[in-house]
Amino acid sequence: QGQLVESGGGLVQPGGSLTLSCAASGINFNLYTMSWYRQAPGKQRELVARITSGYSTNYADSVKGRFTVSRDNAKNTVYLQMNSLKPEDTAVYYCNTMIWGQNYWGKGTLVTVSS
Repeated sequence: QGQLVESGGGLVQPGGSLTLSCAASGINFNLYTMSWYRQAPGKQRELVARITSGYSTNYADSVKGRFTVSRDNAKNTVYLQMNSLKPEDTAVYYCNTMIWGQNYWGKGTLVTVSS
């Protein structure tokens, strides 16, 4: 059974940087699109970034130019490099993939942007 485990969240000041990691197990990682979502308090979960098996990427407008998604198939890991962080980036960040119509989610990692 597939499992996704996020790490790297924490408290950071506005303008700072963080890198999130998502380690996958139990799936043929290199075959699938991997996505990062986030959910802020009182808001719906939203797509932040995704990277396909062919390394194509797309981003939410709110993070374009600040966030970069990447993957290392040898390590079964997807990353989210977050720069120029803003208070509105505060959220729980989730890793996701969909395999044969089934969604797999990690438990999330909390990112708090505050001075």
